[in-house]
Amino acid sequence: MDKAFITKIEKIVSDRKLSYLLMQTSEMFKKFDEFDSEVYKDRHLKRKYKELIGLGSSIASNCEPCIEWHISNALTAGATKQQIVEAIEVGLEIGGGPATVACRFAMMVLEYYTTNLEHKR
Repeated sequence: MDKAFITKIEKIVSDRKLSYLLMQTSEMFKKFDEFDSEVYKDRHLKRKYKELIGLGSSIASNCEPCIEWHISNALTAGATKQQIVEAIEVGLEIGGGPATVACRFAMMVLEYYTTNLEHKR
C-alpha cells in the first residue's frame, strides 16, 4: 500500500482526536456527540448493520473521514470484509458515477485495516 495513503488515513484518525477541543467549547457539538453515540447503540438493529448503513451513506456523500470511521467501526463490530464491500456497492448505487471515487477510497481503507498488521486496531 502506498505510504502517502497510509499517512492520509492516519491523519484522518489523528485529526478526529481533536474533537475533544470542540466538546470543551461547544455545547452543541457535545450534544451531537451524545446523539451519535446513542444512534449507534444496539437496539432493533445491531451496531454492525448501522455502521454498514453509515458506510453506504458516506460513500454516496463522498466523506472520506466518514468512510474511514464507518469501516473501522464496522470491522470492530464484527462486519466481514465482504459485508463491507456490499455496503460500498450500495453506496455506489445511491451515489452514482461520482461515488466511484469514494468507493476506491473505501477499498483502500479496508485494505489498510485488513492487510497491514502494524496498523490493526
